[in-house]
Amino acid sequence: PPPPSLLLVVLFLLSSTGLLSESRLSLDYYSKTCPSFNKIMQEAITDKQINNPTTAAGTLRLLFHDCLPNGCDGSILISSTPFNKAERDADINLSLPGDPFDLIVRAKTAIELSCPNTVSCSDILAVATRDLVTMLGGPYYKVFLGRKDSRSSQASSIEGKLPKPTMSMSQIINLFAASGFNVQEMVALSGAHTIGFSHCKEFSSNLGNNTHYNPRFAQALKQACSGYPKNPTLSVFNDIMSPNKFDNLYYQNLPKGLGLLESDHGLYNDPRTKPFVELYAKDQNKFFRDFARAMQKLSVYRIKTGRRGEIRRRCDAVN
Repeated sequence: PPPPSLLLVVLFLLSSTGLLSESRLSLDYYSKTCPSFNKIMQEAITDKQINNPTTAAGTLRLLFHDCLPNGCDGSILISSTPFNKAERDADINLSLPGDPFDLIVRAKTAIELSCPNTVSCSDILAVATRDLVTMLGGPYYKVFLGRKDSRSSQASSIEGKLPKPTMSMSQIINLFAASGFNVQEMVALSGAHTIGFSHCKEFSSNLGNNTHYNPRFAQALKQACSGYPKNPTLSVFNDIMSPNKFDNLYYQNLPKGLGLLESDHGLYNDPRTKPFVELYAKDQNKFFRDFARAMQKLSVYRIKTGRRGEIRRRCDAVN
């Protein structure tokens, strides 16, 4: 019989190749197990976006809030229970809109009817985000598939891992750097603010004493937000020039004092980030290329594969 050491080597090789094949993502991951995956996704996304045009921006934000703290594992989708406060109930996530959650549930329900227990919620979120960005005129990028969903979600685990509009530019740069994203990638990802809106409470305290705002814009914002203490849902588009089009106008707005959040103004006023703002303001193709590359990187950040995760039957609960 072969010596025990040789057996160990063979076993080790078998187990490591097993791990490799399990953890390998691919573009056609579901081509055999769920051939209708892309078609079902397209239908669910188109239907939802046509009826609720703010879905795209909300889904992009949902992916960002899922991926940046602890990796793209669908942990943001899990609902709290009496015994566990989940990520989506952390303070910073309470303003996430309902439409993207609804889209993921609809897509998952349709997919489960065709291919039960096959497609992960984290893959659904990654594809939905890419398709919606493209739908609004943004760049297409490849989404690798084969993520598994996390088995846990704790609100406490994301503390300090997501940027807040009140943070200094140094804090935001360091936060991205901790997840492996450099300054240029951070500025490119900030271009997501070309779509969507922000609630008045995120910026209205800056309007009186902040010289970065265009004065007429500040006046208009004060008016738009005047009722916000009584109505906390009041909000304003992040890019007032083309709020429903994915383009580079967000960057063109910043030098004119038309940024909405303190962190938007910070990008233009900080010497580390300003060159990239100016670059993307004049070259939309460059912005699209860099945004696509950064999104591709973000969408595979600290993913779970193989036995480290599961395919959830329902996206809002672990199996």
